[in-house]
Amino acid sequence: MASKLLPSLVRCGVRAAAASSRVAARPQTTQLRTLTVSACRPSDALQVHRNTADNNPEIPFKFNAQNEKVIAEILKRYPPQYKKAAVMPLLDLGQRQHGFTSISVMNEVARILDMPPMRVYEVATFYTMYNRTPVGKFFIQACTTTPCQLGGCGSDVIVKAIISHLGIKQGETTADGLFTFIEVECLGACVNAPMIQINDDYYEDLTPESVVDLLKALKESAGATGASAAKIPAPGPLSGRQTCENSHGQTNLTQEPWGTEKTRPEL
Repeated sequence: MASKLLPSLVRCGVRAAAASSRVAARPQTTQLRTLTVSACRPSDALQVHRNTADNNPEIPFKFNAQNEKVIAEILKRYPPQYKKAAVMPLLDLGQRQHGFTSISVMNEVARILDMPPMRVYEVATFYTMYNRTPVGKFFIQACTTTPCQLGGCGSDVIVKAIISHLGIKQGETTADGLFTFIEVECLGACVNAPMIQINDDYYEDLTPESVVDLLKALKESAGATGASAAKIPAPGPLSGRQTCENSHGQTNLTQEPWGTEKTRPEL
């Protein structure tokens, strides 16, 4: 048996040696993999709480009587064993009352819902609509996603006009505490670009002039009531068009569409 296997083993050894010699004779080249390196932006803003003079557990917070009634209505939507599901609307309610979602707001929500505070912190740090640091009376969120960059005059000039008029950069608040300005991703009003959100209102079809006039009107209304407050432009397009209709006016659905309740007049 050994005599039969020996020639086969010899042939395999010869072929392996020949292959090795060919590889050794081949010129060796070194290829470096291209690595894409992005700018490092270390931040613990979304995960870590740092006590400050205006945001620490020693500052008491309680929902007012009006909001306690709202909370009672909210909790009716959930079975008692699942009332923890109300954490998001209660955090929003606390933010509206207090001005931002402070650590004291979170702790009070945890107490009301019988939740470990950490569970509430997890929710508040995950969703960016909860402002965990103080913001101004008018919270400006400028959309700078592609449709707003390309639509109308473009969001870049809107951002530039806001920065120039308020004298602050993204993420900052004016000295009087009235305005906080940030950039955000798509707010879903692409057809009326460029646009910004101020508190709960959308202002659309903006130009540098119209956004500055809007900011001036908001500042004037901050300490006034009645007729002065009425000078604030109504939310929506500031170009004069209705919602998102064609700039030349409505071009379709100009009459009642055919349906089960409308038939042809000759029938």
